[in-house]
Amino acid sequence: MTKNIKNALVLGSIKGIGKAISLELAKNDINVAMTYFDWEEHLQQLKDDFAPFGSNHIIQKVNLLDIDEIGLLIEHVRSEFGGLDILINNIERGGWPLVHGPYVQEQWDMEVATTLRAKRWVFTKALPLLKKSGNGVVINISSIAGLIGRAGPAANFFNDAYSAVNRGVSLLTETWAREAAPEVRVNELMLGFIETRHGPETRGWTHLKNSEKQALIDHTLLGRVGKISDVVETVMFLVNQANFLTGSVIRIDGGYLLGGEKVPPMPKGIL
Repeated sequence: MTKNIKNALVLGSIKGIGKAISLELAKNDINVAMTYFDWEEHLQQLKDDFAPFGSNHIIQKVNLLDIDEIGLLIEHVRSEFGGLDILINNIERGGWPLVHGPYVQEQWDMEVATTLRAKRWVFTKALPLLKKSGNGVVINISSIAGLIGRAGPAANFFNDAYSAVNRGVSLLTETWAREAAPEVRVNELMLGFIETRHGPETRGWTHLKNSEKQALIDHTLLGRVGKISDVVETVMFLVNQANFLTGSVIRIDGGYLLGGEKVPPMPKGIL
């Protein structure tokens, strides 16, 4: 475990990837503050899962679209833990075209506010504490939608707004790495199709035709969707070992972006 890494804030922790990251941090003796806003039916399970860790965690309901609430959240973390060393910027909306159809203005604005704007204000409010730690880590969670858009097998999953704001996250990652250096490392995990994010454990998956599911797998070099553990392991690498890495984007997509294209045998040539 990297020395001086003691306190973490993980957004969107009530289930799925955020919860798994929080649990892994807690297992490594890190104090963890977790936020949620909806999916409250999962709250009791979250509390039960963290009961063995005693008082070294916070579970707080926060509307991250409200800038004032973000400020209160960061102050609560400071007062309870004394500082902040790790920020996992894991908040998004992401409506499937297959489920939601074309966005109306309200949906578009909510996408921008949730997936992009909230990340920005949380980072801004948290940066003084992260700099004070002297060994801070920020991980922005984004999506390969920012590179792919609504095209190919991904067209059922990624709408235009979600794709646009995720491309924006990468720009913020680079800017924040400059602003936060040298005390804080800022990197981005760009997720492909993960079991709980655009994968089999999400609502839209059951509405896909078998041929559409297979097209997605065929387009992925590793021939499967990602597991939560794939994400958690990479998060812990960035927290514990990647001491010379900042401003970088790491894709966890099983090779989806490469399109599943294999390298053919070298031809003999005509000469």
